Amino acid sequence: MVNQTIVTEFVLLGFASLRELQILHAVFFLAIYLVALMGNFLLIAAVAHNLHFHSPMYFFLVNLSIVDVCYISTTVPKSIVNSLMGSKQISFPGCVAQVFLVILLASSELFLLTAMAYDRYAAICHPLRYQLIMNWNVCFQMAAASWVISVTIAVVDTVNTFSLQLCQSNVIDQYFCDMPQLLKISCTDTATVQSLIFASSFSLCPFCFTVISVSYVYIFSAVFKIQSAQGRQKAFSTCTPHLTVFCLFFFTVSFSYMRPKALSSPTVDLLAAVLYTVLPPVMNPIIYSLRNKDMQLALRRAMTNFPCFSWVGFEEIDRKR
Repeated sequence: MVNQTIVTEFVLLGFASLRELQILHAVFFLAIYLVALMGNFLLIAAVAHNLHFHSPMYFFLVNLSIVDVCYISTTVPKSIVNSLMGSKQISFPGCVAQVFLVILLASSELFLLTAMAYDRYAAICHPLRYQLIMNWNVCFQMAAASWVISVTIAVVDTVNTFSLQLCQSNVIDQYFCDMPQLLKISCTDTATVQSLIFASSFSLCPFCFTVISVSYVYIFSAVFKIQSAQGRQKAFSTCTPHLTVFCLFFFTVSFSYMRPKALSSPTVDLLAAVLYTVLPPVMNPIIYSLRNKDMQLALRRAMTNFPCFSWVGFEEIDRKR
């Protein structure tokens, strides 16, 4: 019989042990966190205060920003607090919550990106029927379905993960409670649980990837048939940000969970986790504002509502233009 102990907390191994580097890590992560919050909240405010943006595309974009805010808030604040306090502990309930929320929000982001791809397909390939295809009832149903499916996947994976006997160690080689790292410290056979997790988590990933890929095949086929260069440019400007965001999220997650074991090491695992948990929430609002001049103008106007940006004088700049 294997000696078993009840795990009440976990030890997170991530960044440096030197106090100076811990402070540097906390400051760096705090700056990234504030940039992500500011970018996503500004995008939400810009859409909310501009009637021109009250459309299905921006409805899904607001949902994506809400997911990104919650996503980065699940892991980064705890890491900042631990670095400032010189602590590496996380409670068992806190670890369960992190696993559940990371799976929930990552799945929601993938499903929302899939819904946004279908929205762009309907807008470009069926412009005359767009209002009929993407009416508000359909939008709410797609958003609700993404959340319901994501919650189901998160519950199944979290329950399966913590049903294992964690008796070998309570040390997690990551800066947050990551499901693959928890499976590594289990002293029981994880083959069945890994099969269930693979079935629940990754069975829908090929579906989402296929829907997005097929949508863009039809989108690019329709765009190249547009006669005017201005029309093609406008169509590309609405698709390029979404495609860039999807590639960023998909490839960072794929690199984290599907890379060969030869490329796996504690340092690489740590950097890979930072890529898929931190980079998308920071970059998504930036990507969506770079190619969209209307969004840039709306963001500038939204920034004037914040006292810290009142000195910039965006309204005067807009008048001069």
